[in-house]
Amino acid sequence: MPESQNIEWKSRWKDEYLTWICGYANAQGGKIYIGCDDEGNVVGLSDTAKLLEDIPNKVRDAMGIVVGVNLLEENGKDYLEIDVPAYPIGISCKGVYYYRSGSTRQVLSGPALETFLMRKRGATWDNLPLPAFTLHDVSEDTVAYFKRLAAKKGRIDKSVLEESKDALMEKLHLKNGEYLTNAAMLLFSADPERYQTGAYIKIGYFENDAELLYQDEIHGSILEQVDKALELIYLKYMRAKIRYEGAQRIERYFVPEEALREALLNAICHKQYQSGIPIQISVYEDRLYVANIGSLPEAWTVENLMQKHASKPYNPDIAHVFYLAGFIESWGRGIEKIFNALKADNLPMPEYTIHPGDIMIKFTGPEDRIVKLRERLSDKLSDKLSDKLSDKEQKTLALLLEDPGYTSAQIAEKMNISRVSVTKYLKALKEKGLIERSGSDKKGFWIVHPS
Repeated sequence: MPESQNIEWKSRWKDEYLTWICGYANAQGGKIYIGCDDEGNVVGLSDTAKLLEDIPNKVRDAMGIVVGVNLLEENGKDYLEIDVPAYPIGISCKGVYYYRSGSTRQVLSGPALETFLMRKRGATWDNLPLPAFTLHDVSEDTVAYFKRLAAKKGRIDKSVLEESKDALMEKLHLKNGEYLTNAAMLLFSADPERYQTGAYIKIGYFENDAELLYQDEIHGSILEQVDKALELIYLKYMRAKIRYEGAQRIERYFVPEEALREALLNAICHKQYQSGIPIQISVYEDRLYVANIGSLPEAWTVENLMQKHASKPYNPDIAHVFYLAGFIESWGRGIEKIFNALKADNLPMPEYTIHPGDIMIKFTGPEDRIVKLRERLSDKLSDKLSDKLSDKEQKTLALLLEDPGYTSAQIAEKMNISRVSVTKYLKALKEKGLIERSGSDKKGFWIVHPS
């Protein structure tokens, strides 16, 4: 059995393993076997009697907890099992907090430690009181926006929507004692960054990993950030694949809007806002990344992501308001909805990169664009017809199959040739009966008719 989230093999005892015990206690518990090699094979111990006494004492003195230390035997060789239960409170080892994540031990500090300790106490950052944010700072426009969304969705009694701002904040669980909470500030402030840096979405378009071409930032209430970000991405950042059914123009993006919406909602509801780092969306021609900072309450892997990422928002009060506003249909099914949206468009499944303090989702376009265009061109053109077309004519036709809305200037840029040459190739294709123009030069498109 290999080492994993809950299992560790050690050939002999070292006091540094106390930190591993601390990590187990703060996570899901686990077992450390002393006297085994890295593959779990028993190699034996000679000092088991002493260790049976020393290890529990060292754990107690360093952490103030009790663990089980059991003597086991296999093929005449003794070895020890240290059984560490999961503790409901935060445990430190000589003042330092450790956490087991996957098969690694992480040191918790800064915002990650703060979030961890709050969750152990049953508290969350979004429910903490924020005395500096008062009813006077609650945006009337954002409240009205929320009421319109909530009334349309019908998930909250209409009488509540007629309440005053103060009563509405109370009914939405956005007050802690006499104060409004961090969640109230993020949801209903016109300028959340006045109180919390990094409470925005950053979008960039990259030609390659080293070259950023342009970028934008989405500010304001997080209630409004999702739709603003989606609108900007689909209007400015992502190029649609275009096809025509008759005269009807049909646009398809390599990330369906439903999938990207769910990814953004997950990022907002799981974001560790006290990190001061914005949600970052990186767009390329054929892929898109959504990256988010968040200290994870338990070890996540790709295998358990669908259950744990979707079901345990780091900011439950924020998630609740998003649900009432209709952004979230059924909390706990967000990842499933992403997968289903991609499957419906026959697109690749997303890839996740998961670290103890952050998570990133990658959406990828279908297959390589040039390869796909060549395949489509081969399907539509017979061998005989292909022989009658020059290489440049075939490339021109391939681009029109990709997007019948391409202009001469765009084709010239993509083929790195002059517009005069493009005009010549288009004329040749027209004379061979392969294409015809529908509409004006500026607003029309090409109809492709390969025989």
